[in-house]
Amino acid sequence: MSSPKFATIRYTALRIGLFVACFAVVWVLAYFRIIPLAVGAANTVWMLLLAIVISAPLSFVLLRKQRDAMSEQIVAKVDRQRERLAANASQEDGLL
Repeated sequence: MSSPKFATIRYTALRIGLFVACFAVVWVLAYFRIIPLAVGAANTVWMLLLAIVISAPLSFVLLRKQRDAMSEQIVAKVDRQRERLAANASQEDGLL
């Protein structure tokens, strides 16, 4: 999966993996009472939110190359669609 064809899938998988790793770290810290637990059933929500807050800046820094590759892939697809739309519009204009 090193092809630029799978850049979006790779970035998404790495982003989810980073979130899961952050959640695991937060869970271990809460289990050993290093970080405070929330009251009642809110503990899971607290840990999920904390994992999101931690994984977001990490993914911004650590996944820069994958994000750039994904954006190049998306820009190429958008450019192809614009070319198709322009070609179709010129064909329709020629019929009028």
